[in-house]
Amino acid sequence: MPGKELRHTSDELADVGGEQSTPAANIVICDDDSDLRQLLSQFLDGHGYSVAGVENGKALVRHMRSSAPVDLVILDIMLPGQSGIELCRDLRASSNVPILMLTARGDETDRIVGLEIGADDYVSKPFSPNELLARIKALLRRARMSGGTEAGERKRSYEFEGWCLNVTRRELRNPFGVIVDLSAGEYDLLVAFLEMPQRVLSRDQLLEAARHADVSNLDRSIDVQVSRLRRRIDTGADGDSFIKTVRGAGYMFLPTVRRP
Repeated sequence: MPGKELRHTSDELADVGGEQSTPAANIVICDDDSDLRQLLSQFLDGHGYSVAGVENGKALVRHMRSSAPVDLVILDIMLPGQSGIELCRDLRASSNVPILMLTARGDETDRIVGLEIGADDYVSKPFSPNELLARIKALLRRARMSGGTEAGERKRSYEFEGWCLNVTRRELRNPFGVIVDLSAGEYDLLVAFLEMPQRVLSRDQLLEAARHADVSNLDRSIDVQVSRLRRRIDTGADGDSFIKTVRGAGYMFLPTVRRP
């Protein structure tokens, strides 16, 4: 059970004092283990976050519809009823909210599937609360930079093959003017490619751009993220029209990029 897996971190969760320097953010934890929800809520509350806990998918949907805007969702894969994988897919279809998934130790399949359908990061159980906190900070920082003032202060508009990315608004439009939704990870990858088009970018470079190099260096995860981005922006003319795989080296963004 998740609660049992976390017992060895209970004292750590209880003893860590609130740092109160982290900007407030609204986080919702969706997990059917009440002990886990309580421990994590207390820990994150002590670090300045507003935290709500829900036990299943239906409760999560109600919370997302009725509460203040949610800044991050912590989502367990193993849930009664609708699974975390299904919930992640539904959330990503309607929202760009950062999603951090809780997975079983060593279950690579769950991690890869979660990334493929739109999760931005994952933590394997049992986990260190400080590691979880670091990943939460990274996801929130990335989301704020994507749509916040730091990006807006720089010249931030890119055009390629009829597509336009407005970084100030964090808005990608296809050649027909339709907005294309991107997850936080997909968005960061696209910005990295647009910043350095027609150059080979290694997996390490893309990991740093997409996940700020504070998570495990899992080559397979960056491959999954690139695959997801391809599906978002592929015109259908050929399967590898914009992003080329350079065997043994990484990836290259092929179109010419204009910065109007």
